[in-house]
Amino acid sequence: MACLSGLLPSNATAQLRFQVLGRDTIETRIRGFTGSDAEREARLKKFFTDAGCKDISEEVVKSKNPPNLICVLPGQTDRVILVGAHYDHVNAGDGVVDNWSGASLLPSLLWSLRQAPRQHTYVFVGFTEEEKGLVGSTFYARHLTPEQRSKIEAMVNMDTLGLGPTEIWVSHADNNLVRDLEAVARALNLPVRPMNVDQVGESDSESFARYKIPRITIHSVTQDTWPILHSSRDRLDAIKADEYYDTYKLVAGYLTFLDQSLGRASPASPSAPVTKTEH
Repeated sequence: MACLSGLLPSNATAQLRFQVLGRDTIETRIRGFTGSDAEREARLKKFFTDAGCKDISEEVVKSKNPPNLICVLPGQTDRVILVGAHYDHVNAGDGVVDNWSGASLLPSLLWSLRQAPRQHTYVFVGFTEEEKGLVGSTFYARHLTPEQRSKIEAMVNMDTLGLGPTEIWVSHADNNLVRDLEAVARALNLPVRPMNVDQVGESDSESFARYKIPRITIHSVTQDTWPILHSSRDRLDAIKADEYYDTYKLVAGYLTFLDQSLGRASPASPSAPVTKTEH
């Protein structure tokens, strides 16, 4: 287990401090993919329980198919940061990159956030049937009440990680959320770059954009790696372990920072120096 901290400027209230799991746990969870989506949902539910989630529920989307899996991490307010990733996959390949790489990180991010008090309530959702047209996320967003939607300050979506350095679908993201992720990356000395995938794909964040909920999709696809998706090449050996672990650390720091930055009149931005202490 490691502890990373980055100093915030004078208009922030505290240091950016968060804990991260060691690589062994992260790699064990991504290796935990199984054949069917129903088995993946059950495995993800176990990971959430192991990570300490005490509020787990399932949202039935279609009676014969696996549900959306929801874990709520309460904060001191009812303002929500929603973190999502789809766990379903197509038959070609093993579906490790697309998208067990994103789904299996959800419990680890929950673990990182639950180590310290939070202002926001974090809602983690493993979405079903993204590959069939954003079915699970569309259902989830549509069945929220207007009041519930109004309390979501950010939707952070992870889809197809570990093919390389962390990337942002900037053209389909809220500018402030992009700015904050880039600032956290600089503070933690971790790579992040813009990489748009317009015209070639869609992801669960789009289900929330139609309700004007600020969203961002974090991924790792490039023109060279796009052919891996939905093919027999989507296997565990396509994951670059170093970049994948960097993405976990970056998103953990980012979600921690959003708890402090969202809702501020003058959003803070993290800055160096950053220290790392092994525990």
